[in-house]
Amino acid sequence: MSVVYSRADSAVDTPSNASPPPRQRPEGKGGKPKGRGDQSGLIKPGIGDTMKLNVYADNWFMLYVNGRLVAVDPIQFTPHNVVSVDFLPEYPMTLAVLAKDNADPKTGMEYGTNIGDGGFILKFADGTVTDASWKARSFFHGPLNSNTANPEVKHEPLPTNWWAVDFDDASWPNAKEYSEEQVDPKQPYFESDFAGARFIWTDSLALDNTVIFRTKINKPDWKKRWNTQPDLDVSGAPQR
Repeated sequence: MSVVYSRADSAVDTPSNASPPPRQRPEGKGGKPKGRGDQSGLIKPGIGDTMKLNVYADNWFMLYVNGRLVAVDPIQFTPHNVVSVDFLPEYPMTLAVLAKDNADPKTGMEYGTNIGDGGFILKFADGTVTDASWKARSFFHGPLNSNTANPEVKHEPLPTNWWAVDFDDASWPNAKEYSEEQVDPKQPYFESDFAGARFIWTDSLALDNTVIFRTKINKPDWKKRWNTQPDLDVSGAPQR
C-alpha cells in the first residue's frame, strides 16, 4: 500500500498497482465533444464499417483496392508471414496485386543455384477469396527452359496504371490454382483464416517470378452507410 498526499496534505491510501482512469474525450462548450465546426448531416464511417483481410505471399506482394494502396508485405523475403489489415470497402471493388517470388533479376535463380517457386493467397472477411477466376500475367520469367547452367531471363515492363480500376485486363489469362502441398506455406499461414481461398499463380509456379493479379468484386445490393469522402491527396505516393 502506498501513500498519496493531496494538496491539503491529507493522506489517502490507494493501491500501488491501481490502473489510471480511462482518458475522456475533451468537451467543448455546453458539454458537447470538442470538435472542428458544425458537422451536422455528415455520416462518417466507423471501425465497424471496416473489413479484415488476410494475405500470404511467397515471397512478397503489394495490394491495391479500387486504385488505392491498401497493404504491402513488410518482409521482402523470409520469414514468410501473414499480413492482416482492416480496411474500408466500397463496391464494386477492383483488386490488383503485384506479387514477386525471390529471384535474381539477371538469372531468375535464388540462393545462387536454385529455382524457387511462388504462391499467393488472399481472403477478405466478406468471403472474397483468391481462385482461378482472377486474372494473372507474368512480367519476369526465368531461368528460360529451366536452364540453371546458363540461366537467361525474360523481362517485360509493368504496364502503366496496372493497379487502376479502369485498366483493361480482358485479354489476360486466368490464374491457376495450386494446392498447399505444391506451394508449401510456412506456419503463419496455418494460424490465419484462409478457409475457401486457393493458392494462385500463373501456369508456371517455378519460373514466373513477377506476377500481377486482378479481379473485380460486385455486390449490387451493397449500399454505403456514410456520406463523407476523403479530402487528402495521395497521388504522389510511390506506386512500385
